[in-house]
Amino acid sequence: MDYNYKYDKDNMKSGIGDIVNLILEDYKNGRDIDNMDIYNQPDRDAVKDIVIKLIRIIYPGYYRDKVYKSYSDANRISIVIEDVIYNMNKQIAIAFRHSDSYRDASDETLECGARKITHEFFEKIPKIREYLDTDVQACYSGDPAAYSKEEIILSYPGLFATSINRIAHELYLLKVPLIPRMMTEYAHSKTGIDIHPGATIGKYFMIDHGTGIVIGETSIIGEHVKMYQGVTIGGLSTRGGQALKGVKRHPTIENDVTIYAGASILGGDTIIGEGSVIGANAFITASVPANSRISMKNS
Repeated sequence: MDYNYKYDKDNMKSGIGDIVNLILEDYKNGRDIDNMDIYNQPDRDAVKDIVIKLIRIIYPGYYRDKVYKSYSDANRISIVIEDVIYNMNKQIAIAFRHSDSYRDASDETLECGARKITHEFFEKIPKIREYLDTDVQACYSGDPAAYSKEEIILSYPGLFATSINRIAHELYLLKVPLIPRMMTEYAHSKTGIDIHPGATIGKYFMIDHGTGIVIGETSIIGEHVKMYQGVTIGGLSTRGGQALKGVKRHPTIENDVTIYAGASILGGDTIIGEGSVIGANAFITASVPANSRISMKNS
C-alpha cells in the first residue's frame, strides 16, 4: 500500500498526545458519564465474585472451590462465609454513597451501616435456601427431561437465574443500592433471563429453558408457577418514566399458573387467576379469572 507521506514516530507521539488531551477536555463537560471517581462505585468483578461464592454457600456440595482447601466441611464453608462477609461489607459501604440516606455520611457511618445490612442479609440465607429447595423440586417434578436433582442444580439456567434473584431480592428489600441489580444483570448476561431483584416470587418456581424471560420490578408471582422461554411479565407502558417509580407497573400471577413460550402479560392491574394456563404467544393486558385457559388460535 502506498502512502503520500511518511508518518514517523514523532508525528505519532504528537498525535496521540492531541487525542489524549481532546478526550480529557471532553470529561470536563459535567455530564453524568464524565464521573471519573472509580473508587466510589461498587466493583462489578467483586460483586460477581460475591455472587459466585454465595452460590457455593447455598449449594455447598455442588460447586467446587478452587482457592480454599480444607478436609473439614465446616472449615471450608466458614472460610467462604467470612470472605463474602468481608467483601460484601466493602461493596455495600461504597454503594451507600448512592443512597440519599447516606450520601453525606462519614466513612465510619457507611461501614457501620454496611456491617448491619450484611449481618441481616446472612440471617436470610436459611430462608433463601428453603425457597430454592422448593424450586429444585418444582423443576424436577415439572420436567420429564430431568433425570436427577443434581442435573438441575448443576446445569439448569432457570434455577441459576432464580438462585441469584432470590439472593438479590433480599438485598433489595434491605434497600441496598446498585448491588442487587448488578447481581441480577450478571445472571441475565449468563442465562438470557432478566428478573428484576424487586420482583416477589413464591415457592416452587420453575423456569423451563428460560432464554428471553423478562420479569419486571413490581411483579408478584405466587407459588407453583411455571413459565417457559420468551415470557414477558412486564409494564404496559413506560412513557411516564421516573414518574412511575414506586407504582405497581407489572402483573400479579397467582398460584398454580403455567405460562407457555412467548406469552406477554402486561400491566400493574393485570391479575392472572389461580390455576390458569396461558398459551404460547398470548398477549394479555387485562385480568383473567381463576382456572382460565387462554390460547392463540390459528386463523
